[in-house]
Amino acid sequence: MTPAVTVIVPGYDVALYAAEALESLRAQTRTDWVAILVDDASNDDTGRLFDAAAAHDERFTVIHHPRQRGLGAARNTGLDLVRTPFVGFLDADDRLAPRALERLVGTVAASGSDFAVGAYVRLRPDTAGGYEAGSVQPWVAAATDPARVGTTLARHPEASGNIVAWSKVSRADLWQRTGLRFPVGKAYEDQVVAQQMYTRARAFDVIPDVVVEWRERADGSSITQHKSELPVLRDYLEALSGGIAVLDAAGQQRAVASRVRLILGMDLPPLVDIARHHPDDAYRRALGSFARALTPHAEPGSLPDAAATALAAACLW
Repeated sequence: MTPAVTVIVPGYDVALYAAEALESLRAQTRTDWVAILVDDASNDDTGRLFDAAAAHDERFTVIHHPRQRGLGAARNTGLDLVRTPFVGFLDADDRLAPRALERLVGTVAASGSDFAVGAYVRLRPDTAGGYEAGSVQPWVAAATDPARVGTTLARHPEASGNIVAWSKVSRADLWQRTGLRFPVGKAYEDQVVAQQMYTRARAFDVIPDVVVEWRERADGSSITQHKSELPVLRDYLEALSGGIAVLDAAGQQRAVASRVRLILGMDLPPLVDIARHHPDDAYRRALGSFARALTPHAEPGSLPDAAATALAAACLW
């Protein structure tokens, strides 16, 4: 069987979770896939788990980075090796829904669009020591429900709220003809790339199906759980600002407005809560500079009270 889609699976020190990620690939209802497993110089058994998977299933190929280079570089390593018509991503601590590839590849192959994007849910620790999948959050639903085929940001600006790499399957030639690659050495490396995909695609599809379960690690080791650290905050704010800049440069003002509303409503308030008690004034200054840059794009009368309060507080720092 000729493979239709390559799934790029980067991993660094995720031995506790990688077996579930790989099993979710094996459990796909669509079986014409191959996977490139990129071990980013892990210190635990991640690399050995990847090697064992490849030894038992020829659809897996393993690449070992000799030194840690980060998630963006690991994804780029995989992209350089893609030889299939379609490509997707799965972080090695997450899980694909069983019909994810069937729905994403099937949708974009039938429509002729450049990529398809689906919904996702969080996997949160439960009281029994395992993980439980939550429900689709409102901003995710706004981006992916109802289903749309052959749409664009001009027609569906709310899609810009779905900024994760692993919720999408795209045509490989989108990456090749536009030169798209992930930033290296940065956290939140997929946010700018997502907006570049939306603005450079001729058309894209959205589906309401949950395609990925995104893990919130019980040990707090995920980068998204470290927003109180100043270097992580700076990468986070740079990614948010960079994504808006991409939309703005493409003339997608409705998408800019949609994205800013989402950032002010969802991202800014918890950061302001952290900043109020943060020991480093540089944290508040960084957040204040970001908030003031957002203000020209904000629509004060349309903001929820919590968002308006957070914006006003941050602008004073």
